[in-house]
Amino acid sequence: MKRVELLSPAGDLERLKVTLLYGADAVYLGGKSFGLRANATNFTFEELEEGCAFAHNLNKKVYLTLNIVFHNEDLDGVYDYIDKCVKCGIDAFIVSDIPIATFIKNNYKDVEVHISTQDSIMNYKAVQYLENKGFERVVLARELTREKIKEIRSKTNIDIEMFIHGAMCTCVSGRCALSNYVTNRDANRGGCAQICRFEFNTDNGKFTMATKDLSLTDYITELIDMGISSFKVEGRMRSNYYLATVIGTYRKIIDDYYNNSLTKDKIDYYEKVLSRVANREVSTQFYLRDADSSDQYYTGRSEKSNQDFLGQVISYDKDKKLLMIKERNYFEKDEVVQLFTPNGDLLTFTVDKVFDKDMNLVDIIRHPDEIYYVEVDVPFEVVEYSMLRKNVK
Repeated sequence: MKRVELLSPAGDLERLKVTLLYGADAVYLGGKSFGLRANATNFTFEELEEGCAFAHNLNKKVYLTLNIVFHNEDLDGVYDYIDKCVKCGIDAFIVSDIPIATFIKNNYKDVEVHISTQDSIMNYKAVQYLENKGFERVVLARELTREKIKEIRSKTNIDIEMFIHGAMCTCVSGRCALSNYVTNRDANRGGCAQICRFEFNTDNGKFTMATKDLSLTDYITELIDMGISSFKVEGRMRSNYYLATVIGTYRKIIDDYYNNSLTKDKIDYYEKVLSRVANREVSTQFYLRDADSSDQYYTGRSEKSNQDFLGQVISYDKDKKLLMIKERNYFEKDEVVQLFTPNGDLLTFTVDKVFDKDMNLVDIIRHPDEIYYVEVDVPFEVVEYSMLRKNVK
């Protein structure tokens, strides 16, 4: 059986490295042009080349988004841009425009073409058409129930990619006209202003129509058995901590499945970890049934800033048993915390001794971005991009 791919977003070069080290099999990212996340940092050609080299050194892949809805003027320079991206070493383009997808397929035999979720693909006939055209993968629309996904999978052989976690569009897979209408920023050409998350004043008070986030944690085994090729996580503008937590957690779920060690208790714990890193409620959205008001924030919403991330690990002195961290959020002596690493190691411990940058003992850690030293005996290797968070029970 071919193992399912875990596909992560990467908004910049550091996030590419973090998410691959935490277990992603591939990343998707945008260059400086023709992608739908213009507000993300995105990649220069030099950064793209470095990112591809980093990924390939780990035997992992890089997919580049070329998924705006093209207008006539957007075609200027696109073919030269495609050529430069290919030379940087990318493994696939994620494309919405079929003529451009066909151009890539005809001219770059070593690069795959994945048809974007922007094409709102919801039926097996459309997938069969794209399969017959020779494209390697289809990213399904997010508005499909499990029965519809099963039917598509049963009647096609092409790789199927689907979103399993992260923010949802209020409109159909990003086909939004509201952003353009309200702010003159075209969501379908990379300028989404996230109007669906605004609060609108009405005679009856505040009105919202934002979606809750998607989470299919409980259905990962079902989707693997169904034959889904790639599990996609949303979030090119999310933090290193968010990506490390989400990707690291799904990596464990997938590996536990293949190792026949995935239990209900483990799933329950993994869901707690995921719930603690998000700032919105989650639902299965369309997977079990057509989404309804229970999957939205129609009458207001609460998005609390997450403060579980306590610090980025800078280094660890084994002899002195001192963990050097760059603090992110408040914590105290005697608090129970967790150290976790890209290797999947986890240590839960009680904070006993903490020193400031001048090695003075302190009881409270409350100055973001300052250096602190936490005394702890760590039984495993503390590698780069290890992190400290509040305890998840």
